[in-house]
Amino acid sequence: MFASLAALALATGPASITEWQEQCAGKEGWSDPAPPVRIHGNTYDVGTCGIVVLLIAGPKGHVLIDGATAEAVPGVAANIARLGYRIGDVKWLLNSHEHVDHAGGLAGLKRLTGAKLAARSPAARVLKTGITDPADPQAGSIADFGPVAVDRIISDGEQIRVGPLVLTAIATPGHTDGSTSWTWRSCEGATCRTMVYADSVSSPSRDDYRFRDHHERVAPFRWTFARLAALKCDIIITPHPAASQLIERLAGKAPLVDRAACKTYAARGRDALGKRLSSESKR
Repeated sequence: MFASLAALALATGPASITEWQEQCAGKEGWSDPAPPVRIHGNTYDVGTCGIVVLLIAGPKGHVLIDGATAEAVPGVAANIARLGYRIGDVKWLLNSHEHVDHAGGLAGLKRLTGAKLAARSPAARVLKTGITDPADPQAGSIADFGPVAVDRIISDGEQIRVGPLVLTAIATPGHTDGSTSWTWRSCEGATCRTMVYADSVSSPSRDDYRFRDHHERVAPFRWTFARLAALKCDIIITPHPAASQLIERLAGKAPLVDRAACKTYAARGRDALGKRLSSESKR
């Protein structure tokens, strides 16, 4: 890992997608170091081979969405520096959902950046303790993480502003109670796109959990599928890059811009949950 981080520190600017693929060949771990890649305009993935960490850069300061794992923090910091940005210019940390693979690095990044952390109330309760919600379908099968102080509780539709950057929180519960998607505009010259960081819509669980016994979990999922499908969405990004084929799209193997992407993503989540419920009925 340390050799990989040293290589990241020596390079400058965003990596080509070829460099990303070469470094991450055969790797999809939550903490495997990856070079930073530009997605569109001022939006970059500065995360790992298996986890997206988004940097949205602005002239008055930057926003970072998600933190990957605690082990990934040095690589995230190195990626930000490689892009030519100061880690101390990150003003806000945001989160998709309160699981170790996306929130484990937030405490370390908060210390490095001095940034404030914003989260919706259900996520904030878990982030403040680092202990997975006992009602979470994955409780007991995923690790807890280091607690992190939340500076601002945000509501559905509320905005985070840093100079001209405006990011809007979209409540998308289901995967966790605090699951939150984010949307903003990103421009390359005169070409501006509506970006959507769509949170996970998968329905994994510990072995003894049955979604059929938890209407309070299924109903929010169904609401979220409909909500995501209705979003204006030029470029979709997901916390796990494979869930939206991010690397393949950046490599030109599929369209990066797809206005039906959020609808398609929601439909996949809906179909997967339907299959899960059907299989549970046969147990």
